[in-house]
Amino acid sequence: MKPATLRTVLQSAACIAALLASSCGTATEPQPPTQHRTVPGLKVEPDLTQDQRMAWWRNARFGMFLHWGLYAIPAGAWNGKTHHGEWIRDTAQIPLATYDGLQAQWDPSAFDADAWARMAKAAGMQYVVITSKHHDGFCLYDSAFTDWDVGKTKNPRDILGELATACRKQGITFCTYHSIMDWHHPDYLPRRPWETTRSTDGADFKRFESYLHAQVTEIVERYRPGVMWFDGEWENTWTHERGLKLWSLCRALDPKLIVNNRVDVHRGGMAGFSNAQGAVGDFATPEQEIPATGLPGVDWESCMTMNDHWGWNAASKQWKSTQDLVRNLIDIASKGGNYLLNVGPRADGTFPPEAVQRLAEIGKWMEVNGEAIHGTTASVFDKTPWGRCTVRAGDKTSTLYLHVFATEAGNVQLPLTGLANKIVSEPRVLGGRGTIASYNFAKPPVPPYVLVLQNPDPIATVVAIEIEGRPDVVTAPKVTSDSEQFVQHVDVTITQPSPSVVTTYTIDGTTPTATSPRAAGPIRIDATCVLRAASFRGEAIATDVVSLPLTKVTPLPAAKILAQEPGLRAERFAGQWSEIPDDLEGRGPDATHTTASIALPKDVGENVLLAFRGVLDVPADDVYRFALTSDDGSRLWIDGQPVINHDGLHGASEKQGHIALGKGPHTLRIVWFNKTGGAALQLQWAAPGQPFAEIPAERLRH
Repeated sequence: MKPATLRTVLQSAACIAALLASSCGTATEPQPPTQHRTVPGLKVEPDLTQDQRMAWWRNARFGMFLHWGLYAIPAGAWNGKTHHGEWIRDTAQIPLATYDGLQAQWDPSAFDADAWARMAKAAGMQYVVITSKHHDGFCLYDSAFTDWDVGKTKNPRDILGELATACRKQGITFCTYHSIMDWHHPDYLPRRPWETTRSTDGADFKRFESYLHAQVTEIVERYRPGVMWFDGEWENTWTHERGLKLWSLCRALDPKLIVNNRVDVHRGGMAGFSNAQGAVGDFATPEQEIPATGLPGVDWESCMTMNDHWGWNAASKQWKSTQDLVRNLIDIASKGGNYLLNVGPRADGTFPPEAVQRLAEIGKWMEVNGEAIHGTTASVFDKTPWGRCTVRAGDKTSTLYLHVFATEAGNVQLPLTGLANKIVSEPRVLGGRGTIASYNFAKPPVPPYVLVLQNPDPIATVVAIEIEGRPDVVTAPKVTSDSEQFVQHVDVTITQPSPSVVTTYTIDGTTPTATSPRAAGPIRIDATCVLRAASFRGEAIATDVVSLPLTKVTPLPAAKILAQEPGLRAERFAGQWSEIPDDLEGRGPDATHTTASIALPKDVGENVLLAFRGVLDVPADDVYRFALTSDDGSRLWIDGQPVINHDGLHGASEKQGHIALGKGPHTLRIVWFNKTGGAALQLQWAAPGQPFAEIPAERLRH
């Protein structure tokens, strides 16, 4: 079920009431009445549709992330090491009693919420997300449920309240980040692996969950954030059921509230949603990355740092350039996403000078080019070799914004390949450097419209072009097959969604023309070749030529193996891994068992590695595809050859690979590990033209 579908189901009052009833505090932990200070002028709106709730967020495109807390006091340094950030209590292995001493040092005497909000506004940002509580558990507001907060410091300023008010003055939406993981609360489990002397006796995670719900209620009722941005959901104590209750609590507290996907455990790696049934959350959260093609059909936001740390690190000198930051913003907007750019304030409450400088420079660019970011949608072009494109679409007219990334001075040609609309205005440069040298906007656009830009801005020059109606762009045809290798034959499909063009192809090494064979139905290929396809209006080519090399291969021969026992042999190793080790063969397992399928035992635990070994009986000579899903890392070998490398720390996500195999037995080896948090492992396979499915138990032996 897609997230939006599940959201619709859960908006019934009866369902939400039932879910909330199971999250109430225990009798031994009375809840204080909700007599909180509130931000003036804010009220709860009636329930809204998904599109209505997300409208301001989709329009914003650009926000500021603020990671601030006690970790700013050591500024990344501990015991002579200077590489730490907001995780310093864990990465420096600071005992709880020692870290607690930082609370007495909290004194943000130079904190100026109005200055922060003005800098965000001037940079073109339209929302701010601040850490109400990070993983160390310290709260930037005076909570009724803990003394581990700013209210019990010598400078008990209400950081969240002041910033919420300042943001409202600037017309910026105030939002909060709240960590599910809590290294300070006595009931939070698990402990850090190095906290061997910190007892878990009496710890009750259900009681912690009640505390979490109480604090979220405080924040929503008191400050009315536009977004609750959760994090720290990956440890095994947090489950989908708990995420569902927390998400439902947020929606019941404020029907217009937006909640990110990290409220749940079903994050698709660092990016979107996994394919798990019932995943909830309003938007996906790629971290320190920009998805190559965006996340079509999903609202998403890339959160990224200006340097190497989220929290303040005084030793960090690896600051991204203003050009890189602006181009990140453009790249993300051109793919339909939002950019959440982080600032880690210093302990005294001021922004680092490097961040102040970059925000001002971004603001200078946004002042003249902001219309090409705010309220725009993703590019309509397949390829934009000159840079990126954003769109402001309307029924009568639409505007295409061409963001030109120049690498050197001079002229830049901007072919608008595939654009069929009539251009109804002169092209204009929004601001900064760059002038229009020439353009050819004659109809029909064959060859395509071409515009030449002279002396573009080194950051990015934006050229606006107004067209008639909504964008009509013929994209290049899509050429797909199960694999680019085959043993006997392979079927290739060519698709072109535009009905206004004709698509043709060749397999003889020539470039397609309007008179080449038409793409209609699957094309069966039985010899090595390069298939080329293109779309045409009349005799003129309207798209780029797409190529797909296809190679006939000889399958790996079956091995002479005498394995007779059903299932696979699984070896278990205890230890802490961040990747699959190369020297696993040199150590003996802690335990072994036989499994009928490639699956994890119940309660497999953390800090564990499993190695599956055996034989796969292949039914016929062919190229087989494999899909490996895991959380954390995994790898697949067949006959000693690597097929899928899905190594590293990540949430549940899938990678695919293929290999040509002859009929008969082949050695199979899978290695998987879990460091902490959720655990998942699944292997599926598919013959050409067939969907992925579980490998039948009768085809696995050892």
